[in-house]
Amino acid sequence: MYKKMKTHTLLFVIFFVCSTGNAQDTNALTMKDLIEIRIKGNYSCVILNGSEPRVFNQRGVADLYDLLHNEPTLLKGAIMADKVVGKGAAALMILGGVKQLHTEIICTPAITMLCNAGIEVTFDMEVEFIYNNSRTDWCPVEKLCKDLDTAEECMPVIDEFVKSMRKKHSN
Repeated sequence: MYKKMKTHTLLFVIFFVCSTGNAQDTNALTMKDLIEIRIKGNYSCVILNGSEPRVFNQRGVADLYDLLHNEPTLLKGAIMADKVVGKGAAALMILGGVKQLHTEIICTPAITMLCNAGIEVTFDMEVEFIYNNSRTDWCPVEKLCKDLDTAEECMPVIDEFVKSMRKKHSN
C-alpha cells in the first residue's frame, strides 16, 4: 500500500523506533525528520538504520548501488528519504531490504515493484517514468529496466550500466 503525501502540508506523521527499541525514546528520528534533513541539505537521499542518519549525494543509482555492494547492512531494514526513485533505484532498495521510503518523485512502475515487495512507500508526485538529467529522454537506468519485472532481473543491467559509466569516466 502506498500513500501520496504533500511534504509541505504533512497531513500525517509516521513515527519510528530507532535502534534503542524504546517506544518512549523522544530522540528517535521520524520520517518527517529524514525528509527535512534531505531537503535542507539538498541531499539525494538520507538513510536511517540505527540512531544516526547517513546522507548521500551521488547522481542516479550510484549511492544505492555502492551501498548494496559495500555496506549492505545499512540498507537492511532501513528507512529512507529520497529525491527521485525510478524502477532501477526501487530494484536496489528491494534487494537491499529497505523497509520504508518517502520520495519527492517516483514512477508508477517503481511504486508497483516496491509495494509488491512489501515496502511502505509515500511520495509527493507520481510520474509515468523518470527523465534523464537534461530532460530530453528517459533516465538511462529507467530505460534499461523498463521491460523487466523483478528486482533480480534488473540487477545485471544496472550492474553493467554502472560499471560501464565508471569505466567511461575513469578514462
